[in-house]
Amino acid sequence: MKSLRSENTVFDAIDARLIGALAANARVSTAELARLVKLSAPSVAERIKRLEEAGVITGYRAIIDPAALGLPIAAWIRVRPTPGQLKKVAEILKSLPEIVSCDRITGEDCYMVRAHLRSVADLERLIDAINPFALTNTSIIQSMPVEPRLPPIAVRRR
Repeated sequence: MKSLRSENTVFDAIDARLIGALAANARVSTAELARLVKLSAPSVAERIKRLEEAGVITGYRAIIDPAALGLPIAAWIRVRPTPGQLKKVAEILKSLPEIVSCDRITGEDCYMVRAHLRSVADLERLIDAINPFALTNTSIIQSMPVEPRLPPIAVRRR
């Protein structure tokens, strides 16, 4: 499980541009990044290594369209475990492959879960696997008006 960092890390403009370019296309070459920020390829490689070692860049991923994989239904499920079932519910959520993300949250609910499914019947089976140990509230996602993006990056001014 990832921990959320609370430090206010400040980067220079070059770091911010590198992070943005890698977030947009993780397959971009070091040579192309070097041209983008007007540094040598070895300097860019060293900056990327430093960002990785600092835990700023934690990995590189392909972005997949779930609908293209036959999973046209996406849903948010708020999960509120019944008393004494918090750990059991976490285990159940981890075991369900349709769940692609799960955050432990504050408020009345304990978990916010995102799932991708083939059908409403599959959504019903997923909820049925959770409901013996928790209350759920489900919302089917209609569209995504804001695509996933980077949070604001604080840039150190010279």
